[in-house]
Amino acid sequence: ISKGRAVMGIGAGDKGTLDQLGVEWKNPLTAVKEVVEICRLLWKGEAVKYDGQMFKIKNARLSYKPAGQIPIYIGAQGPKMLALAAELGDGALINASNPKDIEPAVKIIKETLNKVGKKEFDIVAYTSFSVDENKEEAKKMATYVVAFIAAATPSVVLERHGIPESDVQQIRELIGAGKIGKAAKSVTDDMLEAFSIYGTPSECAEKMAKLVKIGVTQLVIGSPIAADKMKAIELIGKKILPTL
Repeated sequence: ISKGRAVMGIGAGDKGTLDQLGVEWKNPLTAVKEVVEICRLLWKGEAVKYDGQMFKIKNARLSYKPAGQIPIYIGAQGPKMLALAAELGDGALINASNPKDIEPAVKIIKETLNKVGKKEFDIVAYTSFSVDENKEEAKKMATYVVAFIAAATPSVVLERHGIPESDVQQIRELIGAGKIGKAAKSVTDDMLEAFSIYGTPSECAEKMAKLVKIGVTQLVIGSPIAADKMKAIELIGKKILPTL
């Protein structure tokens, strides 16, 4: 259908979400590695036998003729998954919006690329993005998504941004109690700066340019984007993209 434009995204998943679904989060590195290997074998159009640690396949094949090898983008946060993405994938999808988080990830990716002798690779920042001509409106929209991001952020990342664990714990408890509005109101300016790109078009463009300078080759405009998404898309197209 896409005529070669589609890419495949894969990640180990979020342990908290998988726990709620009753799915065991086990050997994430091995699981991702094996799925990538299996997919590439299947896309050759041949019957596949695979005897992995997590997955075992006996003479499986696709019921259609694949168009070819589909680019695989691996969602990665930790150093081992980032290195795996650089080694096996065509791109890394990094769920981050701030240079403090992107820069160390890019360093690991580039070191691994040099080690394996790979030159073509896409480094993607999956950002939480909120834009409006009125900065306060953009900020207000961003707080809801940032509340959930902060709640799921490990201590080592909070320390990197100087965000007190106690502030985030309060948000976790509010979300757990279903008090999403109060959780959003508890989001601090430091959290917004750490976990989102928000503001006027010019402010957002400046923040995006910093990520590109570090080594990001593609940016994903993630939620919330704006209350009026069509207007925001127009702002992005006319006032942000031409500056990058």
